[in-house]
Amino acid sequence: MTVLTAIVSIASASPALAYIGPGVGFAAAGSLFVLLGTFALATLIVLLWPLKAVIRLTLHRNKHKAKVKRCIVVGLDGFDPGLAKQFGDEGLMPNFAALEKEGCFRKLATACPSISPVAWSSYATGVDASRHNIYDFLTRDPCSYMPTLSSADIQTLPKTLNLGFAKIPLGEKGVYKSNQKSVPFWKHLGESNVWSSIIRVPITFPPQPFKNGTLLSGMCVPDIQGTQGSFSFYSTKSRPTGTHIGGQQYQIRRRGKIVESKLTGPSGADGHAMKCPFTAEFDDANRKVTFTVGDEKHTVGYREYTPWIPVPFDGVGGIARLYIQTWDETDVEIYCTPINIDPGSPALPISHPFVYAIYLAKLQGPYATLGLAEDTWALNERVVDEEAFLKQAWLIFEERKKQLWDVLEKTKKGFATVVFDTTDRISHMFYRYLDPDHPANEGKDTEKFKDTIKETYQRMDGFLAEIREKIGDDKDTVLMIISDHGFTNFTRGVNINAWLRDEGYLFLKDDVHTSGDWFAAVDWERTKAFTLGLTGVFINRKGREAKGIVEEGPELEALTKEIADKLEKLVDPKSGNSVVKEAFHTKQLHDGPYADMAPEILVGYEKGFRHSWDCATGSVSEEIFSDNTKSWSGDHCVDPRLVPGVFWCNREINTETPNILDMAPTAMDLFGMPIPAYMQGSPLFGERKPAKTAGKKSEVAT
Repeated sequence: MTVLTAIVSIASASPALAYIGPGVGFAAAGSLFVLLGTFALATLIVLLWPLKAVIRLTLHRNKHKAKVKRCIVVGLDGFDPGLAKQFGDEGLMPNFAALEKEGCFRKLATACPSISPVAWSSYATGVDASRHNIYDFLTRDPCSYMPTLSSADIQTLPKTLNLGFAKIPLGEKGVYKSNQKSVPFWKHLGESNVWSSIIRVPITFPPQPFKNGTLLSGMCVPDIQGTQGSFSFYSTKSRPTGTHIGGQQYQIRRRGKIVESKLTGPSGADGHAMKCPFTAEFDDANRKVTFTVGDEKHTVGYREYTPWIPVPFDGVGGIARLYIQTWDETDVEIYCTPINIDPGSPALPISHPFVYAIYLAKLQGPYATLGLAEDTWALNERVVDEEAFLKQAWLIFEERKKQLWDVLEKTKKGFATVVFDTTDRISHMFYRYLDPDHPANEGKDTEKFKDTIKETYQRMDGFLAEIREKIGDDKDTVLMIISDHGFTNFTRGVNINAWLRDEGYLFLKDDVHTSGDWFAAVDWERTKAFTLGLTGVFINRKGREAKGIVEEGPELEALTKEIADKLEKLVDPKSGNSVVKEAFHTKQLHDGPYADMAPEILVGYEKGFRHSWDCATGSVSEEIFSDNTKSWSGDHCVDPRLVPGVFWCNREINTETPNILDMAPTAMDLFGMPIPAYMQGSPLFGERKPAKTAGKKSEVAT
């Protein structure tokens, strides 16, 4: 148990500041006394910690007989079993080999689609996508065809005091709603007084309250601007006309030793983005630079990140790191990370209870809160280089490791899980080094960082040794190391919208041949099918989409089969290779209540292929196929059978084919609790029970 149960219930009060969202700004949701009270509660948690054992023993006995004292699951996002075996055979992973010898190692069947928000949602709930409602990072609003975040709904509503005869306006308030359905297993554990510590599991934003536990949100926590990560880039070089790098970009001028500019924050009351001035003072002789932001100054060396610096705006603040990417006789380039929500004073709830994030910040210092914290897009756009990206990734890893150590120290009984993203992000951005012929290698280094992925796996082996040393010789603790999926090459992008156009399923207005982002020129009156995101094809169904034209019943079924059959015959003209291993009919694969809003077809690509970058944003390109030349060179959005995850455990399990759906019922079973009937997996210890997946294809694919 990591926080006193009594304090948790008190600390679940509303935060002092409420995030309103991009374009609306921040608004106070309480007085100074509320803010001071929040910090006082965080302090009280620490001071009263010694009483936790007494309260647990006297008030919160588990009515079920647990089979273990503690269960720890460490998630290494994107850890691949094939690479693990390769590096293990080279003798680089002795600690994982020892864990396998003591217990077991298996491939872990992933979700379908094999993408992180889907897989981790299945981990948390024990059900497939048609039951937890997450099929991708993005989905479309059927009323407008515009993109929406799959995992969460963040909007604003008028805040009023309803007196019955009148409503008194009190400004704006933020509304946060999770779109993930079903129930995370730690909520069930909490109901039976089993403590859970949940750290950075993806798709846990906004944080949902539950009894007897703490949670720090992971993937989909926004930055201070309300985006999923907008960096800033400042350069003395001229900006090419018409270019956009995916973040804020500014041209700066060095005046002697000084560069002055501003950091961009959320929208203020006037609707314009708030700004925070900063200066960089260059010491050319010693190759040092001093950054001043607000009241703080930090001096760092060339190509050295600052610590997290508070970035104050009017009424709200965030934290950011600054980094000198280029410093020569003529030019200076400064990179600023996305401005993260400050965990020491959160602008919106990022943990349960609200004060838990504050507690960690007071205990360990500021840390990354952005859901996608490692800035892959800055490297994709070559705003930073591989060296800068790796430094950032490992800084975040060390922060997460401190959080794991705190969890292990405080959670002596119950369930604990911490997910590390570093393995996934490095695999995405350095996979090209494993393939000398990868199109992304052109014009980029192919030697200096060629062993980065190998070194990452080797470093995880050392990390495992640290974990086992922290746990000690505790025979009553079950340890599992898992990943949500594996990895493969991504060399060729496929614009399915362009293919649908050429096949006569998607039409553009005014007889144009291409269309920009978010279906800019699509003629919905004639279009039968389209795609958005990374996983599937939607049918433009009458009664579901605003301008749907395909009738339910035989017409829908025949069209779905026709498109799926054609996709499975698609061949890359460059290589002659088959593109799609299997085009899954979603309703044959999944039979849950949310399958009806999902794409009708889930595209199971062969290795090497994926939705192209422009296809993911609803564009219709001239050509169907394109080389993937971005640094993001590895991926897993393929047929899930090609990218299983990993599963190590310090105990043997009852199957050769564990599934990510098995994790939730396993946690329940270990603590002696009956497994809810809706869960589709089966406990991994004791007698193996048949999984409750739907249909033959579901069993094959997931």
